[in-house]
Amino acid sequence: MKEIIETKEAPQAIGPYSQAVKSGKLLFISGQLPIDPKTSSMPKTIEEQTEAAIKNLESIAKAAGTSLENTLKTTVFMTDLSLFARMNEVYSHFFNKNAPARATVEVKALPKGALVEIEAIVELI
Repeated sequence: MKEIIETKEAPQAIGPYSQAVKSGKLLFISGQLPIDPKTSSMPKTIEEQTEAAIKNLESIAKAAGTSLENTLKTTVFMTDLSLFARMNEVYSHFFNKNAPARATVEVKALPKGALVEIEAIVELI
């Protein structure tokens, strides 16, 4: 059975999709932009944007009753892979133990001019 997860602690969906969907023992978190849910602002640097996107993932995981420690896989979308090492440095602070599987891909553009967007699949415990 599918359950929609929504929290005001992460940016609201900007299209016809849910922040996350629970199904069985899995949580599928939609791609998170680095938008502050309280101010709707977006930081400028790849480091700040990576941290903001991951904190949004974290808020959604928490709303579903789990945590990022249970992340199985992430996909990182970047508009400029030359910034990969800088993104990866911040990413590693959040996913340093039992790191999830990950794909990182360069895309031409992201919504709202973001440099990074991250989605995740998280196990529900």
